[in-house]
Amino acid sequence: SDTHIPQAAPELSEKVARAFEGVDLILHAGDIYVPSCLDWLESVAPVRAVEMSAAIYFERDPRVAYKQVLEVRGYSIGLVHDLMLRGMVGEVRPGVLRKAFPEGDSLPAVLRDFFGTQVDIVVFGHTHELIVEAYQGVLMINPGSPTLPSPRQSAPTVAILHLTPGGPEAFIVDLS
Repeated sequence: SDTHIPQAAPELSEKVARAFEGVDLILHAGDIYVPSCLDWLESVAPVRAVEMSAAIYFERDPRVAYKQVLEVRGYSIGLVHDLMLRGMVGEVRPGVLRKAFPEGDSLPAVLRDFFGTQVDIVVFGHTHELIVEAYQGVLMINPGSPTLPSPRQSAPTVAILHLTPGGPEAFIVDLS
């Protein structure tokens, strides 16, 4: 997520390619800016991406939409750049769901309304803040940024998601 190419860097670091070595699919959660960034990632693995301005800048790119739901290995993954949830003031940041999600509301129901279908996992970006949190049975992942880390996290990062029969597992990869 949040590569911001070419403003943040002319291209992605080879550390990103090494981190993604052997993956089956790369999900990019927005702020792509140029298709060449996705082409570079696609040299590693197939890519699906989201972009807030997808209809303008990526209108003919089948890899990109405003938001997507992917069915992968029996899991439904919602992919969006800016995750704004009904009933919450502000953005989803680390620990905020436990503190600020409306009491008595259902995150799975809110996400079903947002994505148009039930999702097990949500991958999103925008804040550049690392999140790997399960809340009300939904795994929430924000991989941070490989080029513009949040001021709260000084290292460039990506995330890896493993989909196993025992459940999804995600972890952050520090690229420094």
